[in-house]
Amino acid sequence: MLGSIFGKSKIPGRSAVLIIFAVCLFGGISFASERAEKWVELGPAPIGDLRTTGRISALAVSRSDPNLYYAAGADGGVWRSRNGGESWIPLTDNLPTTAMGALALDPKDERIIYAGSGEANFANHSRFGLGIYKSTDGGDTWTVLGEEIFGGRCISRILIDFDNTKIVYAAVTHAGGLPSFDFNMAAAKGHPQAGGPLGVFRSKDGGRTWEHLTNGLPGDLSVTDLAMDATDPLTLYAGVGHVFGHNLNGVYKTVNGGDSWVRLDELSAGNFGRISLGMTPADPKYIYACLIKAATPTGDEAETLNVYRSLDAGDTWTAMTLDSIHSTYGWYLNTLVVGRQNPDLVFTGGIALWRTEDGGYSWDDVRKNQHVDFHALVWDASGRLLAGNDGGIFRSADNGETWTPLNEGLGIVQFYAGLSLHPTNPDVLFGGTQDNGTLKRNGPAKDNWISVAGRDGGCTGIKPSYPDLVLVETQGSGNIYRSADGGEHFVFSGRKININDRNCFIPPFVFDSENDNRLLYATHRIYESINNGIHWYILSDDLTLGKGAVRSLVLAPSRSSFVYAATNDGLILVSSDGGRTWQKSLENIPGWPRIQRQFAVHPQEHLEAYLAVGWFGVDQVLKTADGGKTWICIDGDLPDLPVNIVTLDERTDPPVIYLGTEKGVYRSYDGGAHWAVYGTGLPNCAVVDLLIDKDHSRLLAATQGRGVWEIPLTVFVE
Repeated sequence: MLGSIFGKSKIPGRSAVLIIFAVCLFGGISFASERAEKWVELGPAPIGDLRTTGRISALAVSRSDPNLYYAAGADGGVWRSRNGGESWIPLTDNLPTTAMGALALDPKDERIIYAGSGEANFANHSRFGLGIYKSTDGGDTWTVLGEEIFGGRCISRILIDFDNTKIVYAAVTHAGGLPSFDFNMAAAKGHPQAGGPLGVFRSKDGGRTWEHLTNGLPGDLSVTDLAMDATDPLTLYAGVGHVFGHNLNGVYKTVNGGDSWVRLDELSAGNFGRISLGMTPADPKYIYACLIKAATPTGDEAETLNVYRSLDAGDTWTAMTLDSIHSTYGWYLNTLVVGRQNPDLVFTGGIALWRTEDGGYSWDDVRKNQHVDFHALVWDASGRLLAGNDGGIFRSADNGETWTPLNEGLGIVQFYAGLSLHPTNPDVLFGGTQDNGTLKRNGPAKDNWISVAGRDGGCTGIKPSYPDLVLVETQGSGNIYRSADGGEHFVFSGRKININDRNCFIPPFVFDSENDNRLLYATHRIYESINNGIHWYILSDDLTLGKGAVRSLVLAPSRSSFVYAATNDGLILVSSDGGRTWQKSLENIPGWPRIQRQFAVHPQEHLEAYLAVGWFGVDQVLKTADGGKTWICIDGDLPDLPVNIVTLDERTDPPVIYLGTEKGVYRSYDGGAHWAVYGTGLPNCAVVDLLIDKDHSRLLAATQGRGVWEIPLTVFVE
């Protein structure tokens, strides 16, 4: 680990210098206090004609008010609508994290809300949680509960006893990440509590204290769903669904409020993983369970096993044949809801949304005009069905025949690193997003974003000398596309890149600032193009230890023959010949697999580079002044936060350093000795990309879960 290499050492900062004639000396730089500037949301909220937004992980609705909805963005925090989804306001931007997994309203007093943090969908972008939030005033104010109990893990479901609402149950899972990576549970980012207990916890005092329920129930396996008998709150069912399969997986039942549990024999055999459960107040003896096949270590083969139905409270089960609706990643998406008046009406979500009206004997795809990848289903007080997926919230008033998007103002899009900015038009941005493709911003409004490429979007690039030339990508090796008309039309531009190369899901590519006809692109090796991406050639050998891929790549602006790279298996590498040959600089550097801008290189000093380390408990900001031969830690008094992105404003000496962390943006103007949060108003979300726009004196931040924001670029030196 990096901490053992560098000992979490701190270096003293340089003495700060009072700069009096700032505008005269630096032209265009203003100076203000750290608290003076405010972040402004740029969107998207929502996207294009389809009116989509980012991923929804949980929904909760009033039992009596058909217009009162609560929604949890996977990384966007909790939102509220009082007008049936016509508009939304965020409620938890200032709480410790915006990564969310579960929502529940008190059945006797709907002003009381519980929100479980940490997204329990097991992907590399399903981030860790920091406890359970509770509000007693409808979401206006919140208290953080159980961070010391649940920190570093995720909450998949919260249930409340409807007779004694002080009794609350929480299902706990591990954070996202696949065993194929060296750093398991990568979405936990090394949180010290990530390996803590899993399963079901119970509180008898409204969430102040919690007990781990392990009498007959595994305490070290993820519980992916909970269900409660609508007539007897002491009877609950738990889906123990370790996604890679386990001999203790299955559906467990308690009839004494969790004091003891038994596994239901008919759903305890077989190689299965994630489980979702559904019950109905129309007949509590009806129970449905959707089981997913166990995933392999690479996350594959997690197809639909089947939907099972019990008519006798779980004593016996019948397989209701359903074709695979989860592709090979059912560990990521598996949700189910049963009709409130009709126990034979069931919806189950995977990639698409399927409906049965005869208890599972026949099924229809009713996704219609919705986005794909379903994570939450709930009936509102009027009997309309709300569906939450990777594109936001959609509602149907006719059991799935037609759907209406409810995403106006719901700014929860998850960006990846790879923003690009038009050199003269400040309104034009390109950026890649999780499952909403690559987006182009065309104007100042928050909804003035359009999709220009599909799937998961990654890095983008605008040619500096000819900004009508734009390159974008989708996930996987070689999926690059080129536009010659500013993003209106794209053609495939990945010829000669081997699609079977190992990749970090979002491969990095960069323009050469000294010759912008030239680009580098990275899989497990480096490719070069000298004609704007039309043709590519293999430039280097494998840069990894044999199983990883390059996740971050940067060319020194002042000498592009000098290149820095980071790999998913922990290597930091440096090339002095443009990327042909490489020297190992550091090893065992942990980090999130999907970050592309770990480095910043001083624009005038090719040997001076900065490295962001997205992990807890290690040296999180490093600097080299000799091209990677030696590194020093400069995270000074920075809180222990994973750092995803570092960038520089070199117009002062020392340069002002900006960091995108798991909790907003920090900056230092004394070489890293001291750090402070920059600006106000930015949600406490993961910042994965930063762009300094000197021409317009602003800083742009791309977040994982709250879209893109900007702030005036100011410098304050004491």
